Amino acid sequence: MSSQPLVSVITPSFNQAAYLEQTICSVLEQDYPRLEYWVIDGGSTDGSLEIIQKYAHDLAGWVSETDRGQADAINKGFQRASGEIIAWLNSDDIYYPGAVSAAVAAFKSNPHAGLVFSDVDSIDETGKTFNRMCYGDWGLADLMAFKIIGQAGVFMRRSAFEQAGMLDIDYHFLLDHHLWLRIGLVAALAYVPGEPWAAARFHAAAKNVALAAQFGEEAYRLAAWMEDSPEFSLLMSPIQRKVWAGAHRLNAFYLLDGNQPRAALSAYWKSFLQYPPTVLRDWSRILYALLSPLGLGGLRKAYHRWRRAHYQRKMDGGR
Repeated sequence: MSSQPLVSVITPSFNQAAYLEQTICSVLEQDYPRLEYWVIDGGSTDGSLEIIQKYAHDLAGWVSETDRGQADAINKGFQRASGEIIAWLNSDDIYYPGAVSAAVAAFKSNPHAGLVFSDVDSIDETGKTFNRMCYGDWGLADLMAFKIIGQAGVFMRRSAFEQAGMLDIDYHFLLDHHLWLRIGLVAALAYVPGEPWAAARFHAAAKNVALAAQFGEEAYRLAAWMEDSPEFSLLMSPIQRKVWAGAHRLNAFYLLDGNQPRAALSAYWKSFLQYPPTVLRDWSRILYALLSPLGLGGLRKAYHRWRRAHYQRKMDGGR
């Protein structure tokens, strides 16, 4: 890898005018000198084009045309990009200052890594941080068991991406995890602890809220795909119960975020039956799911207040 490799960032965009400008600025204001930025819009009608055109002179390029979904848009961007390191940032997420430089340094420190990743903050509609999604020194087996890496904090080496292949346009919710799994087959993964590189935005229109139930459907589809895939089947055999427990837990997680506590409890129970340790770290969410059907007024708001307070205590060093 050259001393200052070209980094290509793609933003797929569709009707996210409320957040798009902040996303674009978070990329363009990076301090890394060799950065090309593409915005691939799916034919937005909400004012997004005016925002893209405002910054067009700072972009490597942009398009606005009907596509077949997020994966198709990202693939279009990567086909146009020429960076040795590549990433995509969704149109409602943001990079923190220094993110790209930190990712390049991570690749230099981990020459065998095909993918590097950091923790990711969760922010609300206003940009206020309410949680930090913390990961670990995970490998392929962890990803197979549905330990999820926040896409906003991921950068890839182009050579590993090309070996793994483009995003599968038939996936709409776990398209990123499907790609990470395939990259994990051909190259090492490197976790970079410390300050996050990015923040992912959670809001009512985001698909992780509005279409929560469909994440679980794709998790089950991915688990079945690994069972049937020649590349994964031998790896799958000793951890099969962990894999299915992880799929059920992921389903439960999103069902609960989608305000479906009864369905979430059912999924948590299925996860427990497969591999009990998988669900133990979700004890607070399970308790919330158990209490929610009782109709206790304000419980959801109280739970989210607790999450915010818990996050703030962590950031304050436990005081």
